Amino acid sequence: MKIGFIGLGIMGKPMSKNLVKAGYTLVVRDFSAGNEAELVELGATTAKTPKEVAGQCDVIITMLPNSPHVKEVALGENGIIEGAKPGTVLIDMSSIAPLASREIHQALSEKGIHMLDAPVSGGEPKAIDATLSVMVGGDKAVFDRYYDLMKAMAGSVVHTGDIGAGNVTKLANQVIVALNIAAMSEALTLATKAGVNPELVYQAIRGGLAGSTVLDAKAPMVMDRNFKPGFRIDLHIKDLSNALDTSHDIGAQLPLTAAVMEMMQALKADGMGTSDHSALACYYEKLAKVEISR
Repeated sequence: MKIGFIGLGIMGKPMSKNLVKAGYTLVVRDFSAGNEAELVELGATTAKTPKEVAGQCDVIITMLPNSPHVKEVALGENGIIEGAKPGTVLIDMSSIAPLASREIHQALSEKGIHMLDAPVSGGEPKAIDATLSVMVGGDKAVFDRYYDLMKAMAGSVVHTGDIGAGNVTKLANQVIVALNIAAMSEALTLATKAGVNPELVYQAIRGGLAGSTVLDAKAPMVMDRNFKPGFRIDLHIKDLSNALDTSHDIGAQLPLTAAVMEMMQALKADGMGTSDHSALACYYEKLAKVEISR
């Protein structure tokens, strides 16, 4: 089975490499010739357009920044829809608006092309070691057929409902992650301002009810002043924007999400949009005039 992979960024490149390691044959496409070259060295081939990728493959995976990018690649000029045969499957692993997933699915289905929306969680470290969490919306039979393909990039692959359900689940995930980082930042700022070593506070609370995967991943980064992006603030802003837009459409109020969104927007305005989202701690540090460190 030949797999198309479009989008070889921070997440897509390690994900595609894991597919090669698992024995899949890949045709790749990215705006960066350097990223493509890395995959070619591993045995992949390249195509000039999404249409060309689709013409060679039974399954196409997309890993792109946001809804407009996926729409363009799937439905635009020289897009997947122009090259794919009936029965071809698009697995969109980007994090986009659920409504966009449904619109793309509707257009593709009219041409006999199937689609799963399958966003991921875990950031670059879990993309590298193939332990991502994948949340999938779409036809269950299609999900079952390509479960093993997705599992080659992930530790967990869960079907969450019809098309769009994967991205609704991802939005819920991103809300929880953002609020956890904000809570951690508040707590460690409090400890630092009170003169208590934040490293000792972290060690004391991580085994209790306040402990979490987010705390273990992000507290050490903050204390080490390591804001190299595993997941950029700019991308989290995009996800929270999609969450808030969706919440307004369905009448679900997200006041805490809105507050954290404003914090991230402030950091972006300070030039930190490309920093890891753990840099949310810097918002609190600026207010309290402290620095969280070991």
